[in-house]
Amino acid sequence: MYKHILFPVDLTQESSWKTALPVVIEYARAFDSQLHVVAVVPDFGMSIVGQFFPKDFEKRALEATNKQLHEFVDKHVPTDIAVQHIVTDGTVYEQILRLAEKLKIDLIVIAAHRPELKDYLLGPNAARVVRHAVCSVLVVRD
Repeated sequence: MYKHILFPVDLTQESSWKTALPVVIEYARAFDSQLHVVAVVPDFGMSIVGQFFPKDFEKRALEATNKQLHEFVDKHVPTDIAVQHIVTDGTVYEQILRLAEKLKIDLIVIAAHRPELKDYLLGPNAARVVRHAVCSVLVVRD
């Protein structure tokens, strides 16, 4: 049923994966799925901000994140699950949605915390993914 599962993680926030990871593993095993684990490096926002960083900052950030993502998967995902490691940069929810379409994802599993007032005003990444995804989305609350 779910042959391709997308699992976004924030490697700096354990809450982005701790509760959802056991669910992802269970689904991947149950459906013999390919697991696509993605880490998104946020962009600078405004181009003027980028001028204050070294020219190779983005490349180094992506390389470091790729290394951390491989270490994360090696430590937390059993070896019997097929995994594709993906590191990209940009706006988190936009990259998740882009990848879901590009990779023909069947299911996105994303962790979400209890909303705070700011989340109601701005909208968290999980809510935006749920609203705009072309596939099923499983939100795992911590």
